[in-house]
Amino acid sequence: MSNFPFLNPAFLQALADSGSVGPNTGWRPELISIEGNGVQDNCLQDKAAEKNDTILASMPTYAKDHSWGEYVFDWAWANAYERNGLDYYPKLVSTTPFSPVTGPKVRFAERDGFQLDRRELSQQLIGKVLTRVDELGASSWHLLFPDAQTLANFSHPELMQRCGVQFHWFNRDYQCFDDFLATFVSRKRKMVRKERRSMGEQNIDIDILEGAEINADLWAFFFRRYQNTYMKRSGSGGYLTADFFVRLGATLADNIAMAVASKDGERIACALYFHDEDTLYGRYWGCVREYEFLHFELCYYQGIDYAITNKLQKFDAGAQGEHKVLRGFEPVETHSLHWIKHPGFAEAIGKFLEQERRDNTRYIASARSVLPYKQDIIEALLVEQTQSSPV
Repeated sequence: MSNFPFLNPAFLQALADSGSVGPNTGWRPELISIEGNGVQDNCLQDKAAEKNDTILASMPTYAKDHSWGEYVFDWAWANAYERNGLDYYPKLVSTTPFSPVTGPKVRFAERDGFQLDRRELSQQLIGKVLTRVDELGASSWHLLFPDAQTLANFSHPELMQRCGVQFHWFNRDYQCFDDFLATFVSRKRKMVRKERRSMGEQNIDIDILEGAEINADLWAFFFRRYQNTYMKRSGSGGYLTADFFVRLGATLADNIAMAVASKDGERIACALYFHDEDTLYGRYWGCVREYEFLHFELCYYQGIDYAITNKLQKFDAGAQGEHKVLRGFEPVETHSLHWIKHPGFAEAIGKFLEQERRDNTRYIASARSVLPYKQDIIEALLVEQTQSSPV
């Protein structure tokens, strides 16, 4: 699991205990799990192993009354249901609330003495969640942003696959930021250096703080910036509560870093990162006022620096943002799985997904055509893409 922070019980508990999910949020946690005393024998690869009542597999899932905070947009589906006099909500969603991060979506027990058949357990989880769909009278079930192994484990003829696009940065054994920039064509390299140089020209200082270095005062500053960012985007104060971030600082410190910008001794902006053994995840940011290129510095360049320094292989800087491409972030395909109860809508949505997938492929090709890398790097990337087998 590579210490994936968004499946860590501390992260999920912080969401619930802080009131970020639960009553009055439209995110009602559902327990979808396989227990040891109910598991079929073919889930245990060592038949001599003793079975007990522990949970062998669990999948964080939520009953939803809306589609906010998911980042796989199905508003058009909900509108179509409404136009036809049908209820799209409630629906069940298995995902990390408010974070469109690709990764494992099931926690499997670590058991001494035998191995679990994760594919078989995943197939049983499908049955469990569809039973819950019927019990709730829900319209559908959606598994969002699974990694490749989860996608394979949940392969099922009734699950339709949807594709999307994000922009990720990949570490190709760079020793420093200049090594990374050396792969750019001259014009784009100059652009990035100009943007980074402007921090000094504006007398902006930046520090990276980790874990316990992020004190209560800084968390309070960060939360105000987080709220301001959401207020600008949507007129709301954001999904997450102040208590959520305080709890994370106490229970998930080893997976957290924050870039903090100051000017004349006063904090002006910050950006929050999560990380595991392989990947850096850029999540939230905010500033007291706009400064030229500050967003790029805190949310992109500081993250790349951090990933290089800490030998992380990938930087997922969040959803959207085509401007990332010119700064070395590559378009990657994301995935989701969908089960639609109504056969007529399932057929119509399936046709839509086929067309969307073709459009997605063309969009990725178009985005790759404007990557800032030198020609030999582009050719190497094409070889990598050809050799990588699709899921």
